Amino acid sequence: MMKKLLLVPALLISLLSPIAAQAQFAKAEDAIKYRAATFVVMGAHFSRIGAVVKGEKPFNKEDVAANAAVVASLAHLPWSAFGPGTEGGKSLPEIWKESDKFKAGADKMQKAVAELNTAAKAGDLDTIKKAFGAAGQSCKACHDNYRKK
Repeated sequence: MMKKLLLVPALLISLLSPIAAQAQFAKAEDAIKYRAATFVVMGAHFSRIGAVVKGEKPFNKEDVAANAAVVASLAHLPWSAFGPGTEGGKSLPEIWKESDKFKAGADKMQKAVAELNTAAKAGDLDTIKKAFGAAGQSCKACHDNYRKK
Protein backbone atom coordinates (compact mmCIF):
# COMPACT_ATOMS: atom_id res chain seq x y z
CA MET A 1 0.00 0.00 0.00
CA MET A 2 2.80 2.41 0.91
CA LYS A 3 4.52 1.78 -2.43
CA LYS A 4 1.32 2.70 -4.27
CA LEU A 5 1.03 5.91 -2.27
CA LEU A 6 4.57 6.87 -3.25
CA LEU A 7 4.07 5.86 -6.86
CA VAL A 8 1.27 8.38 -7.50
CA PRO A 9 3.31 11.52 -6.65
CA ALA A 10 6.29 10.16 -8.58
CA LEU A 11 4.10 9.57 -11.62
CA LEU A 12 2.61 13.06 -11.39
CA ILE A 13 6.05 14.64 -11.13
CA SER A 14 7.30 12.75 -14.17
CA LEU A 15 4.26 13.80 -16.18
CA LEU A 16 4.52 17.45 -15.17
CA SER A 17 8.30 17.78 -15.57
CA PRO A 18 8.19 18.79 -19.25
CA ILE A 19 5.61 21.47 -18.45
CA ALA A 20 7.69 22.78 -15.57
CA ALA A 21 10.81 22.80 -17.73
CA GLN A 22 9.15 25.00 -20.33
CA ALA A 23 7.65 27.24 -17.68
CA GLN A 24 11.12 27.94 -16.26
CA PHE A 25 11.84 30.47 -19.02
CA ALA A 26 10.17 33.82 -18.39
CA LYS A 27 11.18 35.10 -21.82
CA ALA A 28 12.11 33.51 -25.12
CA GLU A 29 15.55 35.12 -24.82
CA ASP A 30 16.12 33.15 -21.61
CA ALA A 31 15.39 29.87 -23.39
CA ILE A 32 17.66 30.83 -26.29
CA LYS A 33 20.53 31.71 -23.95
CA TYR A 34 20.01 28.52 -21.93
CA ARG A 35 20.12 26.16 -24.89
CA ALA A 36 23.05 28.05 -26.47
CA ALA A 37 25.04 27.88 -23.23
CA THR A 38 24.32 24.19 -22.86
CA PHE A 39 25.49 23.49 -26.40
CA VAL A 40 28.67 25.57 -25.87
CA VAL A 41 29.65 23.55 -22.80
CA MET A 42 28.79 20.26 -24.50
CA GLY A 43 30.79 21.30 -27.55
CA ALA A 44 33.84 22.21 -25.48
CA HIS A 45 33.94 18.80 -23.80
CA PHE A 46 33.09 16.96 -27.02
CA SER A 47 35.98 18.80 -28.75
CA ARG A 48 38.38 17.62 -26.07
CA ILE A 49 37.47 14.04 -26.92
CA GLY A 50 37.77 14.90 -30.61
CA ALA A 51 41.35 16.07 -30.13
CA VAL A 52 42.21 12.65 -28.69
CA VAL A 53 40.32 10.78 -31.41
CA LYS A 54 42.17 12.79 -34.09
CA GLY A 55 45.53 12.11 -32.44
CA GLU A 56 46.10 15.77 -31.60
CA LYS A 57 46.24 15.02 -27.87
CA PRO A 58 47.50 11.91 -26.08
CA PHE A 59 44.93 9.36 -24.99
CA ASN A 60 44.20 9.54 -21.29
CA LYS A 61 41.24 7.32 -20.56
CA GLU A 62 40.32 9.18 -17.35
CA ASP A 63 40.18 12.52 -19.18
CA VAL A 64 38.15 11.09 -22.04
CA ALA A 65 35.75 9.42 -19.62
CA ALA A 66 35.36 12.65 -17.63
CA ASN A 67 34.61 14.67 -20.78
CA ALA A 68 32.18 12.06 -22.09
CA ALA A 69 30.38 12.05 -18.73
CA VAL A 70 29.92 15.83 -18.91
CA VAL A 71 28.55 15.61 -22.46
CA ALA A 72 26.21 12.77 -21.50
CA SER A 73 24.94 14.57 -18.42
CA LEU A 74 24.19 17.73 -20.42
CA ALA A 75 22.71 16.00 -23.46
CA HIS A 76 19.17 16.03 -22.09
CA LEU A 77 19.14 19.70 -21.04
CA PRO A 78 18.72 21.90 -24.12
CA TRP A 79 15.52 20.34 -25.46
CA SER A 80 13.17 21.94 -22.94
CA ALA A 81 14.37 25.31 -24.23
CA PHE A 82 12.92 24.66 -27.70
CA GLY A 83 9.30 25.14 -26.69
CA PRO A 84 6.68 27.15 -28.56
CA GLY A 85 7.53 30.83 -28.67
CA THR A 86 11.28 30.29 -28.23
CA GLU A 87 12.18 30.72 -31.88
CA GLY A 88 15.38 32.61 -32.59
CA GLY A 89 19.05 32.49 -31.88
CA LYS A 90 20.94 30.15 -34.19
CA SER A 91 17.88 27.94 -34.57
CA LEU A 92 16.06 27.69 -37.88
CA PRO A 93 12.24 27.86 -37.97
CA GLU A 94 12.17 24.27 -39.26
CA ILE A 95 12.62 23.11 -35.66
CA TRP A 96 9.08 24.20 -34.86
CA LYS A 97 7.68 23.16 -38.25
CA GLU A 98 9.21 19.67 -38.05
CA SER A 99 9.04 19.13 -34.31
CA ASP A 100 8.67 15.33 -34.56
CA LYS A 101 11.70 15.05 -36.82
CA PHE A 102 13.67 17.44 -34.60
CA LYS A 103 12.75 15.44 -31.48
CA ALA A 104 13.82 12.22 -33.21
CA GLY A 105 17.18 13.83 -33.97
CA ALA A 106 17.54 14.95 -30.35
CA ASP A 107 16.72 11.43 -29.16
CA LYS A 108 19.26 9.97 -31.57
CA MET A 109 21.93 12.36 -30.34
CA GLN A 110 21.24 11.54 -26.71
CA LYS A 111 21.48 7.83 -27.45
CA ALA A 112 24.75 8.29 -29.36
CA VAL A 113 26.21 10.38 -26.56
CA ALA A 114 25.18 7.76 -24.00
CA GLU A 115 26.97 5.13 -26.10
CA LEU A 116 30.06 7.36 -26.25
CA ASN A 117 29.93 7.69 -22.48
CA THR A 118 29.74 3.89 -22.12
CA ALA A 119 32.66 3.43 -24.51
CA ALA A 120 34.70 6.07 -22.68
CA LYS A 121 34.10 4.35 -19.34
CA ALA A 122 35.37 1.08 -20.86
CA GLY A 123 38.53 2.87 -22.00
CA ASP A 124 39.14 1.20 -25.38
CA LEU A 125 40.29 3.91 -27.83
CA ASP A 126 39.04 2.12 -30.96
CA THR A 127 35.56 1.76 -29.46
CA ILE A 128 35.66 5.40 -28.33
CA LYS A 129 36.58 6.50 -31.86
CA LYS A 130 33.64 4.62 -33.34
CA ALA A 131 31.21 5.97 -30.74
CA PHE A 132 32.61 9.49 -31.14
CA GLY A 133 32.03 9.31 -34.91
CA ALA A 134 28.41 8.23 -34.43
CA ALA A 135 27.80 10.97 -31.85
CA GLY A 136 29.41 13.54 -34.12
CA GLN A 137 27.20 12.46 -37.02
CA SER A 138 24.08 12.82 -34.89
CA CYS A 139 25.13 16.35 -33.90
CA LYS A 140 25.97 17.25 -37.50
CA ALA A 141 22.60 16.05 -38.77
CA CYS A 142 20.77 18.54 -36.55
CA HIS A 143 23.25 21.31 -37.29
CA ASP A 144 22.80 20.74 -41.02
CA ASN A 145 19.01 20.81 -40.83
CA TYR A 146 18.18 23.10 -37.93
CA ARG A 147 21.04 25.53 -37.27
CA LYS A 148 21.80 28.77 -39.04
CA LYS A 149 25.13 28.69 -40.80
